[in-house]
Amino acid sequence: MASPGAEVELLVRGQPDLAEVAPEIKAPERPAAVAGADLGWRDMEGDDRELQYGVERSRLQELLSLLGLETHQVRKLGLQDALQISSDSVRSWAPQAPRDLPWSCLRKLQALNAEARSTTVVLDLPPDARPAEKESQMEEEVIYWDSADDLSADIYSFSELPTPDTPVHPLDLLCALLLSADAFLQQEILLRMSLCQFALPLVLPDSESHAHTLLLWALRGVVRTSWAQPPRAAGSPWEDGVVLPRAPTFAFVRMEVSSNSKSQLLNALLSPGHRQRDCFWHRDLGLGTGAREIADGLVEISWSLPSGREDLDLFPEPVAFLNLRGDIGSHWPQFRLLTEVSSAVFILTDNVGEKEYRLLSSVKGSAAKFYFILSPYRGKRNSNLRFLNRLAPALRMDHAHVLVKVSSTDGARFLRRLRCILAQVARSPCRRASVEDMAHAARRLGLRVDEDCEECQRAKGRMERITRSIRDADAFRREELRLQGELWRKAARVERELCQAQWAGDPPDKRLAELRHRLLDLRTQQNGHAPAAGLQEFIAGVSCPSLGERQYFLRWMEWGLAGAAQPRPRPPLETVLALRPRQGGAGALREHLWPEPLGVEHFLREMAQFYEAESCLVEAGKLPAGQRRFAHFPGLALELLVRGLPLELIDGSTLSTPLRWVTGLLKELHGRLGRRSRLVVLSALGVPGTGKSTLLNTMFGLRFAAGRGCGPRGAFMQLVTVAESFSQDLGCDHILVIDSGGLIGGAPATAGERFELEASLATLVMGLSNVSVVSLAETRDIPPAVVHAFLRLEKTGHTPNYQFVCQNLHGTSAPGPKPRERRPPLEPPADGGRAAAHGDKQGDGLRTLAGLAFCDPEKQHVWHIPGLWHGVPPMATVSLGYSEAVLELKRCLLENIRNGLSNPNKNIQQLIELVRRL
Repeated sequence: MASPGAEVELLVRGQPDLAEVAPEIKAPERPAAVAGADLGWRDMEGDDRELQYGVERSRLQELLSLLGLETHQVRKLGLQDALQISSDSVRSWAPQAPRDLPWSCLRKLQALNAEARSTTVVLDLPPDARPAEKESQMEEEVIYWDSADDLSADIYSFSELPTPDTPVHPLDLLCALLLSADAFLQQEILLRMSLCQFALPLVLPDSESHAHTLLLWALRGVVRTSWAQPPRAAGSPWEDGVVLPRAPTFAFVRMEVSSNSKSQLLNALLSPGHRQRDCFWHRDLGLGTGAREIADGLVEISWSLPSGREDLDLFPEPVAFLNLRGDIGSHWPQFRLLTEVSSAVFILTDNVGEKEYRLLSSVKGSAAKFYFILSPYRGKRNSNLRFLNRLAPALRMDHAHVLVKVSSTDGARFLRRLRCILAQVARSPCRRASVEDMAHAARRLGLRVDEDCEECQRAKGRMERITRSIRDADAFRREELRLQGELWRKAARVERELCQAQWAGDPPDKRLAELRHRLLDLRTQQNGHAPAAGLQEFIAGVSCPSLGERQYFLRWMEWGLAGAAQPRPRPPLETVLALRPRQGGAGALREHLWPEPLGVEHFLREMAQFYEAESCLVEAGKLPAGQRRFAHFPGLALELLVRGLPLELIDGSTLSTPLRWVTGLLKELHGRLGRRSRLVVLSALGVPGTGKSTLLNTMFGLRFAAGRGCGPRGAFMQLVTVAESFSQDLGCDHILVIDSGGLIGGAPATAGERFELEASLATLVMGLSNVSVVSLAETRDIPPAVVHAFLRLEKTGHTPNYQFVCQNLHGTSAPGPKPRERRPPLEPPADGGRAAAHGDKQGDGLRTLAGLAFCDPEKQHVWHIPGLWHGVPPMATVSLGYSEAVLELKRCLLENIRNGLSNPNKNIQQLIELVRRL
């Protein structure tokens, strides 16, 4: 039986396209960069090492200075810096200098723009160099010269004009941004990159300190959906974080020089059929081609996720792909990590010589399989044969582990062969690694892990003390969140009756007294409870003096609570739409299909109920103000709102507003903001599944629950800051954004109590708003509760500015009408909409939907937003049309606010009074 080395030699000799035999080459001297068993920096002479450090340090500092990020090495960029609204938010602009590139990248990532990696700079020409014509009137000109002298003169005069330049490599821009961002902005950047289907940074190089960091924390926020393929059943979608599941992992690296593009090969592997996917940046994308300065040593990760369709799926299970930027000899720690965690490592090179042999023989014993991808034109045949034969026993290779990629031949055939190898490895018993496993390996090899900081670990420990006892979410609610039981529901019902009686006009005093007595009795029973151990631990976490630890704790709580119960598959959207009950609306559907998942909002509801009960007793004189224990709770919750956590405005379980709690929050906000307390309230309403939460998240970079069939039910609010330099022009200091969540289920007017409840909640949300975005289903029917709320508000003269948004929810992006169009009045409503429109009787009779003022095409706009996805999820990319249309809608909303087309802006005191009245 032939040895593995002989098989390799036989295969390579048999390749018809290999170059001719090259002269024998002397083995090169042992380079300092690959000396020793670990081929690290330890054998480098001290002066040489300091020189190398100095060169790389200057490269990093020069790049940060060029990008305007040098001041953010100590005070890191945070989420609030990236998401605040400025004058750039209302105009379309292109970067005119390298200092604009980081902010352009962040804005495009927020808008899920596929061109976010572009580093193209449009130079701002001096006035005397600008063309006299307007841009819209510029046409291609033909210039004639009368003589050679004129020709040469004109050539030199044109050559003196500045030309667009791309001095920054896109991967350098990404690395500089991540090195300048705090842990929470890093997490947001990677989340947005994943939605754009970009490859994500796994190991971030730091050329200044050489403390390369594995981004475990930054990747924890990324959630992906995949579809299982049971043998005889329809596939079911599963959502899970990317750091936990173990999967076959394939690493692609370059050794010395390779004439084959590693990133282009990876993109081709990940592209089903003829649809090209550009997960990994490569030079032919045309988004900036400057030389890499600091990105060498970056390790990127991407996944191939099954969609449940055998004709599209490359693999029946999730598979991870790793890509090391730069030569493995110069980035040995990263390469060792890849050999530790990968199922197989693919090495692209043109030559295998003595240096490469010594480099690779040191990974002998790795469990990973090794494959070579060679080029037949640039390689040295004899040298390659000799050293491949020597490497074969050490790396357990045979003839099938050496591939020759001939660019002039059929690339599709090579891809098929490579995919077959990947599938064969994935099916065989092989190493499967999660990102957490990669972090463990990185620690053993001396790499940093971003999650290992003290604040993060203390917050994680606190979260584990809360969640370790959770086996059943319902049982945990009963035992630890005791105020959210039957007492809470009864109190909400009595408060609703009390409010209705007060607004009914001259209610009997006896009836009011009875209701107040019942409410006081229920609140007294609630106040008799003490916070359970889990809630006390949560309160300690959110009141921690360290701001960073508080933020870490909240994120850990979100993930810990999500993973405390066994994950369950989500039904497809088509199933949800088909099963939606006609009378009960989406709320009844969700109660039927899924219990509400346990989340951070349940702990905040418990705090709100303690505060409500205590406040009620103080108001009734049953408890001295000096004996209050929970008066500081609104201040704790406010800190979370200011730091970007959505807070509940309308309770999703009882569908009621905890008035004292919300008022207390707003009072705390007024004290916190001081002179910068002018507010604009922007709300989004619509039935679940119409894309309103994704719309708000894309416009403003928010964190409303979106795309989850079992998300929280309540209406949530988030605060967006307006830059001080722009607040005077915009006329407000902050924008309070409200997402109606699953409250508006589309119940028809004939649904009785359910419809009345939806209409009341819609009235509250719209009554607080300066601007309302109404998200419509593809039928373009306006939810009856929204129409009813408008009729109520019209009587008071308080109607917000309306923008109607129709989204293509099911199909992929396709050409259609322009995003913003004047349209004739909306079509006559369906029966439910007509019944709602006729529900309020006026002095002049019944009203029809087409006659409502908020449907006046001269005053309002209907927006047509293309589909979110370009392709088939989960591997689909966000369509550029969706991103651009949402950005245009955002500009329109801000322009309306600036031009006073919305309701008059409020200060917080006015908002508090409005909440009380509504």
